This record gives sequence, C-alpha cells and structure tokens, in this order.
Amino acid sequence: MTDLTPGKRLRSNVGDTEIIVVRPPATPVELSCGGQPMTANPATAAAAAASTENDTVLGKRYVDTDTGLEVLCTKPGPGVLTADGRQLTIKAPTALPASD
Repeated sequence: MTDLTPGKRLRSNVGDTEIIVVRPPATPVELSCGGQPMTANPATAAAAAASTENDTVLGKRYVDTDTGLEVLCTKPGPGVLTADGRQLTIKAPTALPASD
C-alpha cells in the first residue's frame, strides 16, 4: 500500500491518469485505477483499457465516503478509480450562497 499523504502525486499503471491526494483516508487503503494499484513511479504503462463513461475526468475531485479519502484528477485517462475495490465517486460541487 502506498502512503497516501496530502499532496502525494500518483499515476496509473494502465493509462495516463494522474491524481493528487487532497485528503488522506482515515484507514490505510489500496488506491487503484483500471484494476491496477496506483504508484508514484509507475512502470511502463500497460495496454490501456477501453474507454468508458467512468474514465477519470480532469479537475474533478473523487471521494471514498467509507474512509474520507479525497483525490483530485490532474490528468485524465482510462480506468475507474477505486479504494479497496470500492469505486470512488465524483464529489458534488458546493453551492455558493445567493448574492441577492
């Protein structure tokens, strides 16, 4: 398992996806993309999985509600982000108060 500290940059081993840890998890988790663990220094990328609607999206924050993990996608790519096999969900934007 990779040490998930705030600011840690991780890359996918199966595509171009890159993320930054915004909020570390409460308990250690295995963060994966496309079924392969994410690492700070990936080996040469394996064949990328077919593109799906669940691919990572640039600038979106992904969260795992079970552990509190929050990551920011800095480079999109194929594959689904998971923490211990649970798919991460896109964090909903915070509504700003009306300026009336």
